[in-house]
Amino acid sequence: MRPVRFVALGDSLTEGVGDPVGDGWRGWAALLADGLAEDRVEFTNLAVSGAQTREVLELQTPAGLELRPDIASVVIGVNDTLRCTFDIHAVAERLDKVYAAFTGQGATLLTACLPDPGSMLGLPGALARPLARRQRAVNRVVHALSDRYGAVHLHAAEADWITDRAMWSADRLHPGEQGHRQLALRFHALLAEADLAAGPAPSPEPQFPAPTTSASLLWLATAGTGWVARRCTDLLPQLLRLAADEMRHRARGTSARLDLRAAAAVSAALAAVSVVEQPDAV
Repeated sequence: MRPVRFVALGDSLTEGVGDPVGDGWRGWAALLADGLAEDRVEFTNLAVSGAQTREVLELQTPAGLELRPDIASVVIGVNDTLRCTFDIHAVAERLDKVYAAFTGQGATLLTACLPDPGSMLGLPGALARPLARRQRAVNRVVHALSDRYGAVHLHAAEADWITDRAMWSADRLHPGEQGHRQLALRFHALLAEADLAAGPAPSPEPQFPAPTTSASLLWLATAGTGWVARRCTDLLPQLLRLAADEMRHRARGTSARLDLRAAAAVSAALAAVSVVEQPDAV
């Protein structure tokens, strides 16, 4: 019997940032791979830090399809919300193509809705709300398309463990080891329920001590500073404009219009790929 083939696509979350092992990252997908079968699992992680839906479609998907996986995870979208080029129509179109490609080969698809980065970073309300609105839009698209393609879908956007600071790394955007283990454990439970995971569930207990405060500060002062600088150059000018718009609507009592506008954009994006959104989409 050939081994189970698992291919992971996505960004830094799936790459494993926040869960250091040796000189690299491990992450939830690698932890999950160990529990997919009692025998050997062929695991390939194609995720790249900073990737958006465009990179997943154009670069990672062709490489993943060549491996003909039994299971393919596609967890992506946060970086799209952090760019001035954010376009929910483009996100929906790209994800529809990616999901169709893997399920068309017969692969089981893994997807997830994710928390919004503004709340994780603790940004002020006027800055956080536009990012939250974008992430909700991405989550609604992911939810609707996951239903369409029969994906094993993890609702991670509002899970209780998300608010536990111990689950997160120093940058507050990526899970620490415990957070990655929670993602792996919850994906495994969903797969086991569907008789798609025959191996042992990942342990929720950390293998390594949590990084010290000094180590976390060092990371933020080096790699973390570079990340902030790149995002500020790309996103900050537009985010400030969005925040100003947010405050104007709030002062006029018309904030609901922004939510309605975002909801209409999601509906139009899904209609363009011929998906009817379910009422309970998150």
